[in-house]
Amino acid sequence: MANEDTRPTTAAPTTVPSARVDSASRVAPASASTGEARGKNTVADGVVSKVAGIAAREVPGVFALGGGGARALGALRGAVGQDDLTQGVKVEVGETQAAVDVTIVVEYPAPIQQVADAVRTQVTNAITGMVGLEVVEVNVAVNDVHLPTDDQDDQVEARVS
Repeated sequence: MANEDTRPTTAAPTTVPSARVDSASRVAPASASTGEARGKNTVADGVVSKVAGIAAREVPGVFALGGGGARALGALRGAVGQDDLTQGVKVEVGETQAAVDVTIVVEYPAPIQQVADAVRTQVTNAITGMVGLEVVEVNVAVNDVHLPTDDQDDQVEARVS
């Protein structure tokens, strides 16, 4: 067996469970033969969150984003003119992919499933079109349903206090 290879072999790398999006080590660099300019674009997580938040708010039937505490804090920010467009939105951003979690309040009597599906579509299209990232998932959590009587209760309390 003189032709047998006696060089040490390395074990195949084990796959480790990872985040929902790609990481820098899994992205191949752009080929020089494609004629593309060399360099790298970096988009902050906050930018992706803001794009997702704006897109979700544009969907008919969405009353607000975020849970009760986040909405209360958002109302205070809004009162002083500092709206938080990322409220109710969490993102994971990789090199070429993004994953989004959105918490919404649906306006009664809008069909909840249709509103959630429309939010998913709108957020995906906005991130893909504006940021250029592949959206691997958009999870929509419906936290509450806003009733028209909720606004009347707020107006009565505001007059009394």
